Amino acid sequence: MKDILIKEKQLKTKPKLKKPSMFQVLLLNDDYTTMDFVIEVLKLFFVKNEKVAKEIMLKIHNEGECVCGIYSYDIAQTKVKQVIDFARNNNQPLMCILRKEH
Repeated sequence: MKDILIKEKQLKTKPKLKKPSMFQVLLLNDDYTTMDFVIEVLKLFFVKNEKVAKEIMLKIHNEGECVCGIYSYDIAQTKVKQVIDFARNNNQPLMCILRKEH
């Protein structure tokens, strides 16, 4: 009987799950990538509308970088690779990085 009570208690307690870390995906400013190309990247890979994409592009231009989205590690890593591959295939030096969110 005692064994059954212990097993029932063990079944009722739920393990505490740690919330997964999130990562910021940022675009970095450079002196060569066109503003129109950055806007296109924001629309294609980060699903931003024209107005928001222009605002983010200007922030990148003026401040040197801007967060374009926050994702789990796997998705953030995929976004970075997609953006860099797209940029290189279009002869643009645009850089995209990820940073762990605090």
